[in-house]
Amino acid sequence: MAIKVSVINMKGGVGKSTLTVNLAWHLAAYRDLLKRVLVVDLDPQFNASQYLLGTAEYQRILTLKQPTIWDVFEQGTRTPRTGGAMSKVSAKKVIRPYRTIDGGGKIDLIPSRLELAFSLKNPGQKERHLSRLVREVEDQYDLILIDCAPTESVLTTAAYLASDWLLVPVKPEYLSTIGLPLLVQSMREFKAENEEHTLELAGVVFNATLNYFPEEALAKETVRRIAKQNKWYVFEHEVEYSKSYPKGAREGRPLFRTSYSRVAKRHNFWLFAREFVQRVGL
Repeated sequence: MAIKVSVINMKGGVGKSTLTVNLAWHLAAYRDLLKRVLVVDLDPQFNASQYLLGTAEYQRILTLKQPTIWDVFEQGTRTPRTGGAMSKVSAKKVIRPYRTIDGGGKIDLIPSRLELAFSLKNPGQKERHLSRLVREVEDQYDLILIDCAPTESVLTTAAYLASDWLLVPVKPEYLSTIGLPLLVQSMREFKAENEEHTLELAGVVFNATLNYFPEEALAKETVRRIAKQNKWYVFEHEVEYSKSYPKGAREGRPLFRTSYSRVAKRHNFWLFAREFVQRVGL
């Protein structure tokens, strides 16, 4: 069965989508790993979808009205347009094969779209749709990565119910740390209401670090204090900032296949990916 991990922070702009896509690529494509990875884009901003597919292919999906994660959440919802309840969406229809790697690795995607935000206006009885779909396909993957929206909503609950672990990227700056107390409260409330569901925190990873002192040092100190209070693991290996990350998003490539990316930066992410694998037991 796949290990399911939600990449989450209650603060936007911390690099969740970039981290998710690059982690998927590293685990699927490196010869000593070659994992079967499913990326679930659970953010209405659909950054992970555009990163993987590119703008043109992503727009083609919308033009052809192919199913996305929005259809998963809206199944069973009655609308005037349909004249009744929207039909159940099968995993086969909503999952898009993206890349197959020689040796057995692969990346598939469940894309998102902006209209997913409308699901938040009528959240009733939708939070378990994702976990049901994941159960249908988890024997076909080694890892399922869920790129979460940066707000507390039915999407957050859905991600928790579909996950075994949470991975929390934090950009070491003052405003990024304010999302952590919200996450503490969110996890506490979820566990109180869903005692039968096992959900653990894989850890906090410092993302897009610049080694800028003293601001980064102060932010990291704050994060480590919160982590210690809640007995959270903090990853030893940080993900350093590189201009090749936004360049890779434009080219539709991971860091290690982005033109002119530096060896040191590629090795840096490689170290984090290995630590992640050990942490979640892949």
